[in-house]
Amino acid sequence: MRLTFCGATQEVTGSMHLLEVNDRRILLDCGTYQGHRADTYERNLNFPFDPASIDAVVLSHAHIDHSGNLPNLVKQGFSGNIWCTAATRNLCTYMLMDSGYIQEQDAFYLNKRKRERGEPEIEPIYTRADAQATLGQFVSVGLHRPVLVADGVELTFYNAGHILGAAQVALEIREQVSGKQWRLVFSGDLGRDEIAILNPPEVIETADIVIMESTYGDRLHGTYEGARRKLRDVVNRTAKQRGKVIIPSFAVGRTQEIVYALNQLDADGNIPELPIFVDSPLAVNATDVFRMHPEAWNQEVQDFLTEDRRKSPFDFDNMEYVREVRRSKQLNAMPGSAIIISASGMAENGRILHHLKHNIEAKENTILLVSFMAEHTLGRRLKDGADRVRIFGEEYDVRATVETIDGYSAHADQDGLVRWAMNFDRDRLQNLFIVHGEPDPARTLAGLVDGHVKGSVDIPVRNQSFEF
Repeated sequence: MRLTFCGATQEVTGSMHLLEVNDRRILLDCGTYQGHRADTYERNLNFPFDPASIDAVVLSHAHIDHSGNLPNLVKQGFSGNIWCTAATRNLCTYMLMDSGYIQEQDAFYLNKRKRERGEPEIEPIYTRADAQATLGQFVSVGLHRPVLVADGVELTFYNAGHILGAAQVALEIREQVSGKQWRLVFSGDLGRDEIAILNPPEVIETADIVIMESTYGDRLHGTYEGARRKLRDVVNRTAKQRGKVIIPSFAVGRTQEIVYALNQLDADGNIPELPIFVDSPLAVNATDVFRMHPEAWNQEVQDFLTEDRRKSPFDFDNMEYVREVRRSKQLNAMPGSAIIISASGMAENGRILHHLKHNIEAKENTILLVSFMAEHTLGRRLKDGADRVRIFGEEYDVRATVETIDGYSAHADQDGLVRWAMNFDRDRLQNLFIVHGEPDPARTLAGLVDGHVKGSVDIPVRNQSFEF
């Protein structure tokens, strides 16, 4: 058996791990890489293996850094099943179509510049049509329901508590030639024990090989209650200044958490009545999927709906979901205070760029960062305190107040990750691989869990392989 780490190695994007056993090739996740534009295009376009040689994909969850390159995989010849939970499939229906649209738009704008320079044009990595074709290969599986995905490989999903539908992956593997057996557990992205809307991650106690994320392996989060208090304070201060709160937010997961928190604050009378907008077609569609899966809502949500007589965690007075471009443009001409939640979460593309452009130079406004910001993104530059930033090729002074709330992270923090790793039987755990984290968090986490592994703890580099 061989395991090759093709992405999310010492970085938090492009999750992709290749398992080879019994002459079969199984891909764990197939996410897009986000980074410098030139690197991003080439790396996402070209796989380090022949896509037609892949027999099956096991998808941990719908976030684009885990699912976003599936249409390209299919476009280049993959014809097998994509195994995931039902909610993940439902979310990918919208997310992959949206990603295809972004690929088309990126290619369109790049080609305008290339034509001006006399350079050869590029094709989008994939289109909306490619994304739509990919959806036919999705196969939904419920939690705790074992299914054979390849010869000698049985899959079981467990709740990961990260976003709706997110799953931990457990593979029971039997190598047919040697008779060797392994239990491989892939964390996907792990959620927190204290999390809004969803239930916390399930405990898994046995594994021979573990692949685990390390996004926040070197830091602790604030509490959910602390995050809600800071959200309340930011909204009240900005409203008093008659300013707008602009929130770049991941369309799936984070937007719904922020809307639910505002719903709670509104129900308690802790924020003034002011218009709140979710301005992202993908976030609007994703919220519809959240509404479709009340079985995933935790007890706190159930109690909130009962006690406060709210019909939904995501719907209340003054809340408006924006789909039309015309309505989106009107928001920037609207006088007075408002809250605008828009994608993308790292402020790299989408409608959030228009809202930042129109509001970043007004000192009465607040830019509220509630998502993880990868290196080299606009969101990261704002978080790091940049005085001037470039939006749509033009420079803008950052006069608005920039605030950060870490307490809404859907990822487990250092304590949560260590606790998850410590649940495994030390005498059985032979190999633990640290992925999906920048170098410092990955190294810090590796040092903390090293004593709990009978065998080795490794931090793979991209395309590094291990034989078992």
